[in-house]
Order: sequence, then C-alpha cells, then structure tokens
Amino acid sequence: MGTSGRSFSPVGARAALTLLLAGILVAGCSSTRPVTPDPTPRESSAPAPRPSALAAACEVKLPAAWRSALDAGELRVPAGERAVLTDTGPGWTAVQLSGGDRRRAALVRADGMPRTLLTLADPVEHQLLAADFDGRRWAAFAVLEGRTLDSPWSLYVWDAETGSSRRLARADRPGPLPQPVVRDGAVHWAQGVGDGKATVYAARASGGAPRALHTGVLDAPFAAGGLLVWRESAGSGTRLAAVSLADGRPTRLPGPLAGLRDIRSVVSDGGGGTSGGGGGSGGGTWAWVAGEAEPRLMVWRTGDPRPTAVVTTSPAVDGMDQLRISGRLVTWRTPETSYALDLGSGSYARITPAYGYAQARGGALAVAYSVGNAKASGSRPVIQVVDAGRLPGLPRCG
Repeated sequence: MGTSGRSFSPVGARAALTLLLAGILVAGCSSTRPVTPDPTPRESSAPAPRPSALAAACEVKLPAAWRSALDAGELRVPAGERAVLTDTGPGWTAVQLSGGDRRRAALVRADGMPRTLLTLADPVEHQLLAADFDGRRWAAFAVLEGRTLDSPWSLYVWDAETGSSRRLARADRPGPLPQPVVRDGAVHWAQGVGDGKATVYAARASGGAPRALHTGVLDAPFAAGGLLVWRESAGSGTRLAAVSLADGRPTRLPGPLAGLRDIRSVVSDGGGGTSGGGGGSGGGTWAWVAGEAEPRLMVWRTGDPRPTAVVTTSPAVDGMDQLRISGRLVTWRTPETSYALDLGSGSYARITPAYGYAQARGGALAVAYSVGNAKASGSRPVIQVVDAGRLPGLPRCG
C-alpha cells in the first residue's frame, strides 16, 4: 500500500510493524518507571485561552530538560523479556513482550507493571499490531498473524475486570490494517470485505454481533471528539468522511475539513464532541500531510479561519508519516528519525536518534529507539514514556 493521497497507508499499524521488523527492543529490567499522565481529566471553571495564530515553525535543538524527562521515563521491563512499543495513551502503554519461548501482548499502566492481554499463539510469526484502551475496563488490540503487511490479523477485546480476552473479528482479505478505537464501551474498526472495499464496524465490548456502519474504499478510522473519521476514495481523489460515535450516523466535519482532498496521515487530538441530529464537531487540533512533490505539515484548530502550513522544510517533511497529537504537541516520523512540534512555541525539534519512533497521544509522549546499530550486538534499545503536559515548551524561534 502506498502513502499518497490517492492510496491508503495504515498509519498506526505500519508504525508498530516497522518497530517489530527493525528490532527496536528493550531488554532486561530498568529501575525507572514510565511517567504516565493522570487519566482523570481536571475541569476548570475558567475558559481556556484562545491560542495565538499559527505561523510557519522553525527547527530548534531539543532542550536538555526534555532529554532528562525522557530518560527518567524509561519503561521498566520484566527481567528476561524484550519489549516493543505499540501504542500509548492517557495512563497506559501497550507493548509486545518476548522472552524464552513466549510472546505476549501487555498493557503497562501507571504502576509500571505490565498486565498480560494475550499470550500469542505463535511466538515467532504473530505480532502485536495496534491497541486502544478506555483507561478503565476495555482494551482492544490487533495481532498480525505473519511478518508481512498482507498477513491475516485478528482483533481482540480484553476485560480488565476478568483479565481475559476474546476474539472479536478476524480479517483475511486485503484492506486497511486495524487501528481499533474504544469509546463508551464500544469498539470501532475497519476491515477488508473484498472487491477492494472495506467496512467500518462497531461492536459492544461486552459482547454481541458487530454492526456495519459504512462500506467503501477507505482507510482505518480514528476518533476525533464525538466523531469517527476516515479517508475514503471519492472518484477523482480522496476525502474525509465521518460518523457519530454515539449512533453511527453520517455527520458533518468541522470547519474546512470537509473540503480537503488528497491528503494523508490525517490525525486529530480527539477534542470536541458531536452536536447530534446528524451534525458533529471534531473539535480540538487536526494535522495532516498535504502535497506530494513539496509535502507540508498542515495544522487546523477549532476557530482558525483556515489551515496553516506549519512545517515545510526538508528533511523534516521528507517521507513525513505517522502523525500524532497530544495537547500542544504534534509528532511525526520520517525515514530517518522522528520530530515533535510545539504549537505553543512555534518550533519543532528532532526527538529521537536515527530511525527512532515517537508518538504523542492522550497526554502521553512515547519514544522508541536504539542506542547504536539495532541489528548489531551491544546496542541498547530504549522505550520511554512521559507526561507530555509536564514537558517545558520548546525554545521559540529567533
């Protein structure tokens, strides 16, 4: 699958598989714990200040305070096991743990101790691909049953109350790789159904038959406030489409998003909510990659009159993919490294060494990289998770 605006790329799933194939692993047991964000939202009676207008950002050096915070958040892994970063969110990190003749999908919460979601049937071929967790009871995760992107995959639901998992779906036809969305006790995903098409499904995490919401030539959906959003082929190009997470009905996209065409790696921080009655609000911050010959990182926030081209400078945009947003931070990956953009300061920085991976999501910032050649003996793989809201702002331009 390609990464252009006219073809679809499974962003989160591709990120997870890239880490697996690259061998970015963490071995042994670290004495430090991940600094995870508080999953309980704090309300304030004062309205949030309107963010200043966006402008083109400059590249700055990563501050020492960021390096110290990331070092302090190194993930603790049980002795004798190796970890691969899959996904992160508010108060949790999903990892694949391998040791001896066993491989398992695990969820690491604020106490730093991994809880097993599932012991994979084949410790060599099967790989944890993507995950989401509601922070309380339900987690959904996908297992790729082979080493290539066209291998079959299965989607599972884990119940924190019982500690058990059940298979929700299995895909053996071409289509988008899964990036499950767990909201309000329901799991949402897309899978191929034949003839080049895929169907978006919803199912209660507690049980029951999946419900088909929409079928088309489409990419994996993601949550944006009260919306479930995906890219879909629309004749001469691609566009964004959405349904309400509350009732599965088609709904409008906010601001200028409905008019976007042929973009890729689109993502939202999940702010906002639906207004009901067939309308909706994606709220918050959106980012995407526009342009092929001259790619640029575009950002739009609720209330902005139009999107802004925030990053346009090579090499930061060369092969830009796997965008994620958490608060003021936007992260992305290129074939060479990963970056973080601070919308508050209007600057961005390289956040990992060569070939590292970073993702900001739900208040958390997670990075994975290898100190030294990942394929050579003596290298030291690293996974770090920090509370993104506690990081200082990046230096301002000028």
